[in-house]
Amino acid sequence: GWTWGQAQGLPAPDSRFCPTAAASGLEVSMPPVVEVEIGSTARIECNFYVPGNGSFTYIDWFYLDRTGTRVRLCRVTDTELLKDDTDYKDRLSVGEDKALSISRVTLQDLRTFLCQVRAGSSDVGENRTELRVYKLPETPTIEPNPAGISVQDSENSQIAKCVSKNSFPPPNITWYKNGEQLVLQENQVRFARTRESSGLYTVTSTLFSTVTRKDRDSQFHCAVHYWLRGQTHTLESQRVKVNVFYPAKHLKLSVAPPAALVKEGDDVKLVCEADGNPPPVFTFLKRELNEWQELSEPAEPDSGVLNLHGVNKSASGLYKCQSLDLDDGGTLEKEVELVVNYIEGVHVKVEPPTPVGEGDSVTLSCGAHSLVGLSYQWNDAKGNKVGEGERLLVHNLTFETPNSFNCNVMAPSVPGLTQSKQVTVDVQGKPRIVDISSPLYVRQDEVVNLTCKAIASPQPSFHWNVNGTAHEYVDKQHVTSNLTVRVNHDLLRAGAMCRVSNRLGASEKHIQLLDRKTTPESQGVIIVAIIVAILVVAVLGAVIYFLHKKGKIPCGRAGKQDITKPEARKDKIVGEVKSDKLSEEAGLLQGANGDKRPAADQ
Repeated sequence: GWTWGQAQGLPAPDSRFCPTAAASGLEVSMPPVVEVEIGSTARIECNFYVPGNGSFTYIDWFYLDRTGTRVRLCRVTDTELLKDDTDYKDRLSVGEDKALSISRVTLQDLRTFLCQVRAGSSDVGENRTELRVYKLPETPTIEPNPAGISVQDSENSQIAKCVSKNSFPPPNITWYKNGEQLVLQENQVRFARTRESSGLYTVTSTLFSTVTRKDRDSQFHCAVHYWLRGQTHTLESQRVKVNVFYPAKHLKLSVAPPAALVKEGDDVKLVCEADGNPPPVFTFLKRELNEWQELSEPAEPDSGVLNLHGVNKSASGLYKCQSLDLDDGGTLEKEVELVVNYIEGVHVKVEPPTPVGEGDSVTLSCGAHSLVGLSYQWNDAKGNKVGEGERLLVHNLTFETPNSFNCNVMAPSVPGLTQSKQVTVDVQGKPRIVDISSPLYVRQDEVVNLTCKAIASPQPSFHWNVNGTAHEYVDKQHVTSNLTVRVNHDLLRAGAMCRVSNRLGASEKHIQLLDRKTTPESQGVIIVAIIVAILVVAVLGAVIYFLHKKGKIPCGRAGKQDITKPEARKDKIVGEVKSDKLSEEAGLLQGANGDKRPAADQ
C-alpha cells in the first residue's frame, strides 16, 4: 500500500529529524508521526529541556512546503502568541504546554511541522513531526454479475464487483469464496483507484473466474484493508451468490397427492422437476392405445406442473414428462403411473324381498367394485351406526322400528374414498290404533273434535259410526282422522266407534263421552275449591290476630288496644304512655261535641 508521503508526493522523512539536542545541551523532543482523521483537530506536542533550569526566550512553529522551504506559522513568547499571515492563521492555537493545535484538518495539512526553541541569545534547539491525515473507508459494497454465468464458458467471466468509497490513503481489497481468501492470478482481478475532487479515493476491484455446478451454492464477498496507528483494520462486504447456469442431469416426475391415494373427484398435480438452471421447457404426454399423445390440458411449461381437475378412473394411465434444455438442446424424460381409485356399482339386496309383515326379519346384503379392499358400515336413517360387514340382519320389524338403512362402502387404504346406497324395507300389516281422544268430557249441544290416530301400511281408511265432518292427516306411516260432531243425548249415552282398515285387516276402538256437569271429577273440583277458600280465610285471620297481639297493628281508640289485658295493667299502661294524649284528645272531643265524656268511652 501507499504511504501518506507517497500519496501527497512528499519526500520520506529524514533520520536527522529525530529528537535532537543543541551543542549547548538544549533538548527538544517531538513525536515522529501524528495521525489525525480529516475534519478533526491535530495536536502536535513540543517538549524541551533547558540546562540549568533556564527558561526559553521564544518558540517558533514552522511547516515545510513542497519544496522543503520553512514557512513560519507563529512565535510563542512567555507572554503572547504572534501568528504569521498564513493559511493556518485562523485554525491554529498553542496551549499552555506549548503544543500546536490545528483544527478542521484537511488533506493539505499532510506535511512536516517543526518546533524551534531559543534560550538566551545563542542556544537554539528544534525537532519535527510528520502529520499524517486519514479518512476511514466506507464499508465496501458488492454487486454480483446480474446476467449470470454458464458452466460451459471456458474463459473467465465476471463474478462480482467490489467498491469502497471516500478513503485516504487508498486501501487494499481482497476476495473470499465461502469464507476462504482467494489466491488470484493476474488475469482474475482488475483493480482501479480513482481520486475524487475531494481528494479522497474510490477503489474498485472486479473478480473474474470460471464456475462449476458446485458454485450455485457458493458465497462471495470482498474485504477492505487499511493501516491505522500501526495496525491493520478490515471492513467486509455482504455475502452474495452468483446465478450459475448449468444443464439438467436428472429429472423427477411426481404425483400430488401421492399416486396411491388419488381418488375420483380429486384435483391432481403432476410435478416435473429438473436439476438444471434455468429450468428447461417441459412437455407432458400420456400413453393412449400404445402411442404417446401430447396432452392438451393447460400446463405451465416453465414450472413443470400439469393440473388435472376432478379426475375419474379414465384419467388412470402412464404419463411422461420430457425436458428440453434451450442452451445445449439436451433432453431428458421420466414416466409415472397414475392410478385413480374408485368405488362403483354399490348395490343392496333384501332377503326375503319386500314387502314383509310386522314381526318378520330380513337380511340386507351390500356389494361394490373397486381396485382396493373395501369395508362396509350400516347406518339407520338418523345416521346411527347399526352394524358392520357386507350383511346386516334386522329382526322383528315393525312400523315403528327404522326401516331405512344406508350401506356405506369405504376404502381404508384411500382416505376419503367412500360411496353409499340407501334401501328402505317395506313393512306391511293391518292398522294399529296408537292414539284416541277417550274419555272426552263434553256438554250437551257442544261441537267437539273426535280424534283417532293409527299406523299402517298400506295406507288405511277410517270409518266412524256417527255422522260428522271428517278430516285426515298423513305423516309417513301415521294417519290421523279428526271428526267434528255436535253432542246430543244419544252420543253421550253410546259414545263413538273408530274403525281403521286396509286390505290386511282392521282395528277399532271406542271413544267414551262424559257430561262435564255430572262427572265426579267436576264435583270434586268444586269441593276442593271451597276447602281451599276456607283455609285461606282462617290463615289470614290468624296472621292478623298474631300481629295485633304483638302490637304491630294499632287500633283507632286507646281503650280498644288492650281489651284482653287485666284492668290494672291496662290502666297503668294508659296512664304512663297515653295520658297526655288522652287528655288532649278528650279536650278536643269536648270542644267539638259540647259535653265531656269519660276517656274510656272515647
